[in-house]
Amino acid sequence: MNQRIETLKDWLRLNTIDAALITAPENVFYLSGFLSDPHERLLALAVFPDAEPFLVVPKMEVEEVKKTGWDPEIIGYSDIEDPWEQIKSSVANRGISIKRIAIEKEHMNVERYEKVNETFSVPEFVSAEEKLRQLRMVKTDEEMTKIREACRLADFAIEVGANEISEGKTEMEILAAIEFELKKAGISQMSFSTMVLTGKNAASPHGTPGMTRIQRGDLVLFDLGVVYEGYCSDITRTIAYGDITEKQHDIYETVLKAQEAAVSASVVGTACASIDLTARKIITDKGYGQYFPHRLGHGLGISVHEYPSLTETNPLLLQPGMVFTIEPGIYVPDVAGVRIEDDLFITENGYEVLTKYPKTLQIIS
Repeated sequence: MNQRIETLKDWLRLNTIDAALITAPENVFYLSGFLSDPHERLLALAVFPDAEPFLVVPKMEVEEVKKTGWDPEIIGYSDIEDPWEQIKSSVANRGISIKRIAIEKEHMNVERYEKVNETFSVPEFVSAEEKLRQLRMVKTDEEMTKIREACRLADFAIEVGANEISEGKTEMEILAAIEFELKKAGISQMSFSTMVLTGKNAASPHGTPGMTRIQRGDLVLFDLGVVYEGYCSDITRTIAYGDITEKQHDIYETVLKAQEAAVSASVVGTACASIDLTARKIITDKGYGQYFPHRLGHGLGISVHEYPSLTETNPLLLQPGMVFTIEPGIYVPDVAGVRIEDDLFITENGYEVLTKYPKTLQIIS
């Protein structure tokens, strides 16, 4: 049995929990090695303190599970079968009576909650989220190999986007060029919807790309991420097209200074809150505090947003193996939107910046 499942089994024993039913696809992948988007169908991994686990998947995916090397039981069900009956039978075959069960409370919907109640005669529910977040927060060497490649491809994507900038091109044209080149490189999935925002649109932190055309004097904001073998990257760069105003330049340099200071502060034993405040103070002292409306960063791995969360109220101390983003931004309506984001890996002796595309202001003429 793999070490991740063994660790979860130890936690179940320690807390006198009879079973864990894991249903979030990213957690099923983390524990079993099987990556799937089941859509509306049930995907589940059942883990027990002292019995063999089993995986529940749509029947059409059983052969894909076998390819991953998963050796324990697989329950494959068709679209006209009720998987909960098969789950109940497999648990009974193990001689297990479930009185306490761990689930992902944030993920499980009401319909499935009711199914668990019905299947196991209203057990006591325990949250599995915190344990799974702790496990996923510290990356292994194998995970880091995949994350580094995802970051390399993100750097490549920004380079493609920067080279596409020219007067009159639309945000969507540049976005399409980026994703086309990534497809040619073998990438089928982005970490999230790619953002290319120009001019006033860049002042919306989560704006939506459209048919706005690039004009001279625009700041063009790219925010994107690549999924490589199940692991995400996330990078933001802001590039100038033609001469920009003194105010725009000041905003850019303020964000850059804040981002670099936060990166430098990211060492083992430092609180997440302290890193956020390091960047926030620089931006506030320059008079832009009200225009930095979001947290400094977030964890990164199988999900593009995972633990730790870098907020000014999070006391969690950095430890080796964490991967997270540092992404301060200033968004002044009708003036400029600037965000600069890198992915960091915390090491015993400091940190490694995983995203390498240059951060100094680039002005494309």
